[in-house]
Amino acid sequence: MDIIERISSMLETNGTGLYGGEAVTQTQHALQCAALAEADGASTPLITAALLHDVGHVLDPEFEAALEHGRDLVHEDIGESFLNDWFGEEVTQPVKLHVAAKRYLCAVDSGYFAKLSEASVLTLKLQGGPMSGVETAEFEANPHHRDAVRLRVWDDLAKDPDAETPDIVHFMAYAARCLKTGAQA
Repeated sequence: MDIIERISSMLETNGTGLYGGEAVTQTQHALQCAALAEADGASTPLITAALLHDVGHVLDPEFEAALEHGRDLVHEDIGESFLNDWFGEEVTQPVKLHVAAKRYLCAVDSGYFAKLSEASVLTLKLQGGPMSGVETAEFEANPHHRDAVRLRVWDDLAKDPDAETPDIVHFMAYAARCLKTGAQA
């Protein structure tokens, strides 16, 4: 099975349950996030990152149970590690940094925390809380931090149980265009 089919299959099978205390499934969340990126005129790699930012959730069947027991499985690192074989940094780094972007926004935007869902507030505690001044400076030094912040904003908005989006096939076409040279579609 090629990677595009494999990811599509994971979203269709492992992403069907409600996740992280939100009112949407992981698949709905991924599609909504990608649709928001597309509507915002994001680049093809950033739309792909928006679609795949939580792939670490669907790779690990224990993810939800760990959250319920107060453990952070660091899905952003799991997702980046999985995607590295097929995608470049324009996709993998916003995936890796989207949790750091939440911590960053809590540190630099006084109104951001109030916009977080209850589930995001709980995971923020597990993820280290708002960044310190040193962490903020380090985050801003990363060349992908702006894309990660854009992704984080879409991530926060992509939790509407009634939203309609294009299907997985539509967005996996973006992912196919982002594959590294020599990577098998």
